Amino acid sequence: MNLPKATLTPAERERPTLKTLARLSGLSVPTVSRALSDAPDIKPATKIRIRALADELGYRPNRAGLRLRTGKTHVVSLVLGTDHDLMNHTARLINAVASALRPTAYHLTVTPYFPDEDPVDPIRRIVASESADGVILNRIQPRDPRIDYLLARNIPFATHGRREACSTDPYFDFDNTAFGRIGCESLARRGRQNILIVAPPPTQSYSLHMLEGVRQAARATGIVAEVLQDADSDCPSHQITAAITRHLHQYPQTDGVLCASTSAAIDATVAVESGGLVLGDTVDIAAKEAIPFLRAFRRAILVFPEDLMAAGHFLARALINAIDASGEPAMQALDTPSQLEDI
Repeated sequence: MNLPKATLTPAERERPTLKTLARLSGLSVPTVSRALSDAPDIKPATKIRIRALADELGYRPNRAGLRLRTGKTHVVSLVLGTDHDLMNHTARLINAVASALRPTAYHLTVTPYFPDEDPVDPIRRIVASESADGVILNRIQPRDPRIDYLLARNIPFATHGRREACSTDPYFDFDNTAFGRIGCESLARRGRQNILIVAPPPTQSYSLHMLEGVRQAARATGIVAEVLQDADSDCPSHQITAAITRHLHQYPQTDGVLCASTSAAIDATVAVESGGLVLGDTVDIAAKEAIPFLRAFRRAILVFPEDLMAAGHFLARALINAIDASGEPAMQALDTPSQLEDI
C-alpha cells in the first residue's frame, strides 16, 4: 500500500488510531473496529484490507479503551510453569497457539509461574488486572484449583490435559492411557517382560492416565511393570539417569523402559549404555516426543509422536469459542497415539 507520509498528521505518525484507519480507508470507525475484531458481518476482503493498512501503519489497539468499549481485551493468556521441558513442549505450544491466533482479533500473552509459587497466583493476577479474556492451562491436576478458581468467577478457559470432572471443560489431550498401554504392548511384542516406567509427576492427571494404560497392558500381556523410584520424567537429567542406573543394578532382569518424555528417554539411553547394555538388543526404550529428535539420536528407540501444533491450534479455537460463544458446547479433542513406523 505504501502510503506517503504526507497523508498522516504528526500525531498519527506517532500513534495511529481507529480514526486514522477509518479516514484512510474511507470506512466508518465502527466498521474498521469490527473488521479488526473479525466480525462475521464484515466481508473478508474488507478485513484483509483493513488489517493490511493497520500493519503498515503500525496500529496497535488501546487495550484499556477496547475493554471500556466492548468489555473485552481481545487478549488470551497461556499460563506455563517455568520448570517444564522448554525444548520439547513449552516453545512448541507457544508457537502453535500464537499461530492459531494470528488471523483472529485475539493476541497472546504468556504468563509464567515458578516451582515455588502457588499455581493459582498467576490466575489471580490475570483476573484481578482484567488483562485477558480467557486463559489456557497445561499440567492439569486431577482436581485442579486453578479451574475451580476460574469457574467460580466465570472466566473462560481451555486446558491442555484433563481433570477428573472434565465433561464440560474445553480441552485437548494426548491419550496417555492409550500411550501407556500401546507403549508396553510394543515392548512386549519385542519380547520384553520386565519394564521400567519413567512416569510423569504423580500430581499430574496424565501420570494417572499413563499408569492406568500400563496396568491394562500388564493384565493383557503378563509383563511386569515397575515405576521408577526417586525420579519422574520432569526431574533434572542427572537425577533421572542416576535413578535408572540404580534400578538397573538392583533389577538386572529389566529389559524395557517406557518414558513419558524425550529428555527421560535420553537419560534412559545414557543409563542403559553406561551399564554395558545394548539398545535394541538386550533392552528396548519407548517414549513419546513432541519434536522429531529421538530417532536421529538413537534409531532403535520406539517413538510415539505427540502433535503439539494440533494441540495449540485446537486450544486457541476452543478458548475463543468459550469466550465468544459461551452458550455453545465446550470443544474437546483426544489425540490417540500411534507408534512411528520404520521408514
